[in-house]
Amino acid sequence: MQAFTYTSAAARVIFGHGSLQHLVRETELLGAQRALVLCTPGQRAEAERVAALIGARCAGIFDQAVMHVPIETARHAREVARALGADCAIAIGGGSTMGLGKAIALESELPILAIPTTYAGSEMTPIYGLTEAGRKKTGRDARVLPRTVIYDPALSLGLPLDLSVTSGINAMAHAAEGLYAPDANPIMSLLAEEGLRALAEGLPQLVARADDIDARSRCLYGAWLCGTVLGNVGMSLHHKLCHTLGGSYNLPHAQTHTVILPHALAYNAAAAPQAMQRIARALGVEDAAQGVYALARALHAPLSLKELGMPYEALAQCTEIALQNAYANPRPLQREALHALLEDAWHGRPPAGGRD
Repeated sequence: MQAFTYTSAAARVIFGHGSLQHLVRETELLGAQRALVLCTPGQRAEAERVAALIGARCAGIFDQAVMHVPIETARHAREVARALGADCAIAIGGGSTMGLGKAIALESELPILAIPTTYAGSEMTPIYGLTEAGRKKTGRDARVLPRTVIYDPALSLGLPLDLSVTSGINAMAHAAEGLYAPDANPIMSLLAEEGLRALAEGLPQLVARADDIDARSRCLYGAWLCGTVLGNVGMSLHHKLCHTLGGSYNLPHAQTHTVILPHALAYNAAAAPQAMQRIARALGVEDAAQGVYALARALHAPLSLKELGMPYEALAQCTEIALQNAYANPRPLQREALHALLEDAWHGRPPAGGRD
């Protein structure tokens, strides 16, 4: 059996239909007196609902969260939090809002109470990302791990079906790469396989009926497990490519993960056979990469970088950026094979694994 090191960094998790009702209790447990509520412009109504629930404990609402956390937005939010005397950040939304909360906590050490409404998983990780001058840089810091996470499946009912699907496949990417991470361990591998299985079952149920609360619950459960994996072990080629594409070309986060995942798995398949077996088993298929691609196609998810707005002429530059400061990966990064991977992804072809 492979040797491993396991360190637990668990957040307090409240899961269940209607669990937002516990928000006041959870805010009090954090000792917060002036909570700044964070959201995107499109989720202002949800933020106002949170503000109303906590009443006098709300210091204000900051509704300017955007994808990939531009450094300018992070600085503005930090100034607002400081000016309002905030002693807590309540982030409601998806990865963009969670990322903004982390950017604030990174400097101020404010505790974060996270209320995810998508399946991104960022709420379970000490990973932060900031984009400056077209480059997204990520890091790990215990200060940005949310102290408390409230998972209420009812809050995801308003998430459009297409975003529900891509957000779910984004979560699956965390678990898939966690299975071949250099610091993988048995606990995280168990969570990864169970998370993949829950999402592979829940997403088709969701497509069949978008208001199915049981399907929403299953997907949110899977996202929690996959996010926990993301927060505890390192990520590899897939995440490096998605950070490159998102930060440099401003491609939509979850959709980019959806397109890239089967191709990254195919690239690594021969170098990580046990991980691929577990992914395939969780999905109930013979081949991990082909299974993820087939699932995305069946769910009517985007399959190509072209449809996300990626210019074909940028593939060469993207390849070079991805080769810089490379993440640990089971298979060495090879320029020609990496470019072939991106070309397959741009066209939306079934995954081929790149060429040697």
